[in-house]
Amino acid sequence: MKPKPFLPEVLNGHSNYVRDRSGGQVWHRCETRVLYADTDRSQVVYHGNYLRYFELGRASLMRDAGYPYKEVEENGYVYPIFETGLKYFSPLRYDDPIWVNTRPADLERVRLSFDYIITHQETGVLICSGSTRHCATNTAGVPVGIDDQTLHLWKTFPR
Repeated sequence: MKPKPFLPEVLNGHSNYVRDRSGGQVWHRCETRVLYADTDRSQVVYHGNYLRYFELGRASLMRDAGYPYKEVEENGYVYPIFETGLKYFSPLRYDDPIWVNTRPADLERVRLSFDYIITHQETGVLICSGSTRHCATNTAGVPVGIDDQTLHLWKTFPR
C-alpha cells in the first residue's frame, strides 16, 4: 500500500516545527545521519534501529519543549514503552541524512503515545511511520497519573 504523502512546511519560521500540508498536523523535527553501526549485512538500516530514531525524536521534542526526559525521571516519573507500531516504506543506507518528525498523539489518564514519520532529508522520500505507547509509572514501576509538565506539553504543543 502506498503511504499518504508527507509534505512538511516550516511553521512560523521555527525550523524545529513543521506543518504537514497534506494532513494539517504539526510535527517537531530533528535531524541526524545514519551511522555505519545502524546498518546490517544487506547495507540498509537494521529494522530495530528505527525505534532508536524514534527515541531520538521523542527526546529532542521533550528537550526543545523545556522538559528533557532526564528531568522527568528526576521528578520521579518513568514512561516505559508497552506498544510499538512501525510501517516501512523505503530503506535507509549508511550516511543518509534524515528528518525524524515526532508529535504527541493520544493522552489518557496513565498512558500516552507519540507518532513518528521519518523522511530522507535530501529527497523528501517517506522512509517509515510509526508510534509508541507509554505508561506513566513511578520509579518503583507502579502505574501513576501523568505528571503535570507532560500534560502541559500535550496541551501546549502547536496545533
